Amino acid sequence: MPNLSFQYPAWFLIFCVLLGLGYALLLYYRDTTFREQAPMLNRWLGVLRWLVVTIISALLLSPLLKSVLTETKKPVVVLAQDVSESVGVELSGAALEQYRQDWENLRENLAEDYEVHELAFGDEVREGVDFTFSDKVSNLSRVMREIYDRYGAQNLGAVVLASDGIYNQGSNPAYSGAQIAAPVFTVALGDTTPKKDLLVKRVFHNKIAYLGDKFSVQIDVAAANCAGASTVLTISKVSGDQTRTLQSFPVAVSGNDFFLTKEILLDADQPGVAHYRVSVAKVPGERSAVNNTRDIFIDVLDARQKILMLANGPHPDISALRQTLESNKNYQVSVALAGEPGIDVTKFDFVVLHNLPSNTNDISGILGTLNAKRIPRLFIAGMQTNFGALARVQNLASVQSNAQQSDDVQGKVSPQFAAFSLSPEVASELPKFNPVTSAFGNFAATPQAQVLLWKRIGRVDTEQPLLAIGETDGIKSGLFLGEGLWKWRLFDYMQHTNHQIFEELVGKTVQYLTLKEDKRKFRVSLDQNIFNENEAVLFAAELYNDNYELTNVSDVAMSVRNAQGKEFLYTFNKLGKAYALSAGILPVGNYTFRATTNFNGQNLVYEGRFSVQPIQLELFAATANHAALRQLSVQYGGEMVRQADVAGIAERIKTARAIKPVIYQSTRTNPLINLKWIFLLLAGLLSVEWFVRRYFGAY
Repeated sequence: MPNLSFQYPAWFLIFCVLLGLGYALLLYYRDTTFREQAPMLNRWLGVLRWLVVTIISALLLSPLLKSVLTETKKPVVVLAQDVSESVGVELSGAALEQYRQDWENLRENLAEDYEVHELAFGDEVREGVDFTFSDKVSNLSRVMREIYDRYGAQNLGAVVLASDGIYNQGSNPAYSGAQIAAPVFTVALGDTTPKKDLLVKRVFHNKIAYLGDKFSVQIDVAAANCAGASTVLTISKVSGDQTRTLQSFPVAVSGNDFFLTKEILLDADQPGVAHYRVSVAKVPGERSAVNNTRDIFIDVLDARQKILMLANGPHPDISALRQTLESNKNYQVSVALAGEPGIDVTKFDFVVLHNLPSNTNDISGILGTLNAKRIPRLFIAGMQTNFGALARVQNLASVQSNAQQSDDVQGKVSPQFAAFSLSPEVASELPKFNPVTSAFGNFAATPQAQVLLWKRIGRVDTEQPLLAIGETDGIKSGLFLGEGLWKWRLFDYMQHTNHQIFEELVGKTVQYLTLKEDKRKFRVSLDQNIFNENEAVLFAAELYNDNYELTNVSDVAMSVRNAQGKEFLYTFNKLGKAYALSAGILPVGNYTFRATTNFNGQNLVYEGRFSVQPIQLELFAATANHAALRQLSVQYGGEMVRQADVAGIAERIKTARAIKPVIYQSTRTNPLINLKWIFLLLAGLLSVEWFVRRYFGAY
């Protein structure tokens, strides 16, 4: 029942009544307006005015109407079903239909007295159970945490968890940290009897390999109850519909609990996503061969830069530079003389020009091609260089020399150089290296140049550059005004028994000059090139205007094609100033994509590739782990039951004394002045009084 209370003492109501009475008497006691009418008319009008004034003044005391609401909350029972592939291996056909019926009976028996929620778990936790058993992983600890997060603050009465106890993601569910204050009843599915089984248990490998390298693959082979059997371990390369055997090894199973680790080396001989298959031949009497094969995918990157060392003639500098550059596996170095026919510089990413241009080799045609293709280059200007021509083909230094005389110079690292950083050892040790030969003349750095090394002649530091780098019209170039780099390499080894300082100087200079900036106005990117089959393939795209500002005014279309030629069409969503696309979960295989857009009358295209690899975790642990389920039930005060006893869980829950409804009471307070009927009552009383007065001729 609602209770009425006041924010002021209740006896103040006496003053409200007296105020209303006084107001009514003042208005009607000596009023002669209605003297010709019956005496009762004045009295009733006074009563109306007394009621109105009394009620209005009483509302000034801020009366509150309090009511108590009572709600009975049924206990929550969560039914969680493992829908991973390992459960479906043993649960199929008639057994599945019987289990489904038992599950539905359990739900119906609980629905009357409890609030029942069904969850399916495997790759993720989701509402509803469809008994498809297609999830690729099992994560029992995750479902326990999810139950706690969703229902921990409610009247959670019990949890029913049906699984085979196999988990291949997350930790043991007993250590999930979910503080569930309710009994957990587990339903033990699957078979714990070890069967005769040979399997490729694990394959360890890098996700990325570089073209031309060798990479290691470690294979773990296990066998149960296969003592005395013989098999063959094979690793093959899969290309479309063709499978080519790379290596095979005989394996003799020496015991019922057999385990073997084999490490092999493979060649990364083709760029792209390489598909390899590791398999062991089935042995007689083996239960299933589905776990005898594992597929792995490795992204082979062709990250090597092709470098051409073009020289005016043979020189020991060429050998020194070549050995240094070839120590980096990302560089593929070729050497040629300027006079040789058939030199195609367009096939290279970077060109070193040693003593070029010279009096005998003008190389104007080669330089024109380099400029047209925007290929970076490094000039090494020695005593055979034509410095007049050199001054015209580079703008890093002004050059005035006839190369008739030379200086022996050393290099000093410029403290103002900021394009990249060198170790302190280079700055301190390089000035001690043997001098190199530099042409005598006037040399000065231009504003476009960043000087890395200044010339030091004897003990005098000059303001003439020895090594400078820069960029003009988007083309990076370098200039070394000397020859005899081979001396530095030998001196470095003589002093430090390694080439670390020389290799750092040359390596970082070449790395800066060969670094390509992506100037494309339309780009598409993926977080990774290899996706698992249960992962959504996500794309991001960027479109730039002529000022290289992000924009997404144009629509972007995407075509994804699998190895069989089937095409999937998408349209990017606009997100901020960029684009985003989720292609969803795609079947296992290799894919290519082509994104297109039209911007400012230009058709822009971006192409790429990716692969989707299978997840085979569920196929390699076929023996149920009921011990984990039993441990979980004991920890939370529940009980583990067999598959056939699912329907009986309802009776166990109903007889549990701790699983009871909870009564919630709440108090609701509402100011009386907020009640609409109070306003209507006052308006009605005043209206009646006004109508009567008007009816009898008064105001």
